[in-house]
Order: sequence, then C-alpha cells, then structure tokens
Amino acid sequence: MSAAAGRRLLLVGATGLVGRHVLAQALADPRVAAVTAPVRRDLPAHPKLRAPRVDFERLPDDAALWRADAVVCTLGTTIRAAGSQAEFRRVDHDLPLAVARLAHAHGARAFALNSAMGANAASRIFYNRVKGELERDLAAIGFDSLTFVRPGLIGGARDEFRLGERVAGVVLGALGPLLPRRWRINPAPRIAAALLDAAIGAPPGVHVVGSERLA
Repeated sequence: MSAAAGRRLLLVGATGLVGRHVLAQALADPRVAAVTAPVRRDLPAHPKLRAPRVDFERLPDDAALWRADAVVCTLGTTIRAAGSQAEFRRVDHDLPLAVARLAHAHGARAFALNSAMGANAASRIFYNRVKGELERDLAAIGFDSLTFVRPGLIGGARDEFRLGERVAGVVLGALGPLLPRRWRINPAPRIAAALLDAAIGAPPGVHVVGSERLA
C-alpha cells in the first residue's frame, strides 16, 4: 500500500497506558487508513477501527486479523502483576514474538516495539534480560523496518496501581530539570508518538529510540 493511501496498522496492547495513546493518535492521523486492535474487552467504535475480541492464550491464525503494513506492540506487564517470572516472560516475550511472526507471515514489513531502557539479553536483571531477548528474537524475524522504543519511567495514569512507579514518579518529577534527559519521566503520549512515527515511516533497518529522546 502506498504512503498516500494510508497505512494499515496492527496495534497489540491497545488498552494499556501507552497503547491507549497510540490508538488515539493513530485514529486521528491521516497517514493511517485503518487500525486493527485485537483486544480482550470492547473498545469504543470508530470508523477506522476494527477491534476483534481475541483469546491471547490461543492466538488465531486468521489472515484478516494479522494482515497489516505495520505493527505497534505495547504489550507488557510487571512480575508482580503477572504472578511469576514464567508468566511475565510469557506476556512480555512469548506473546509479542508470536504476534510478530504471524504479522510478518501475512505481509507486515514494519514493527515498532515499546521496550524498556536497559533492555539487554545478557543482563543479570531478569526484567532487562527478557526485554533484550525479545529485541534479539524480533531482529531474527526479518522485518524491513524494526524499531525499539526504550522508555525509562513512563508518565501517565494507569488502570492499576504500581507503588514503585508512583514513588519514582514523585521523585523524578521533583528533580526533573536537574536530571540528565535519559533519566527524566517519559510521558506516555511522547512514547506513543515515537512508536507511531516509526511504524508509519518504516525506516529501513533496526533502530533504537532512547529515553533521552522521549523526555
């Protein structure tokens, strides 16, 4: 599909903090012709939006669902919310990777991931290691354009309460102007804009957008 005709976007994680902003921005963006957002719960109707209910435990191999020009993935949880390291890995590694493989198999050529600052497959920190392993495994799929957006602390109102993030947000918010840009709070709308621009622009190769560019 030509850029003039508008991109068909697949968005996974549309009901999360960053995903909600990606969805709102994509629906308002004339560069986007249509958005498919598989979800567990219904989303408000919009002429550009298709939001089929999907069992993420058993992703359907449905060409109509996965066919898109580009993918934005904002799936993610915390170890506390997941309940175990194994479940965290399933949500933050296995599911995004399965989505990427299905979308690529059905023609998607660009993929933008909401990853994390510190993502490193060799890290001793479990969270950072899982994020890095996902980046590594996504790179092996063969997308023409692959972008990893690596925010630090994400600023915005979540549905669930995260004490650690709340405390860190207060501290970093107070110190903001004094901190290096990479350590400042990254507002969710800016992260969403970076993901959307990467998916639509689809620059060839593998790219990293660091937290200093999101502050």
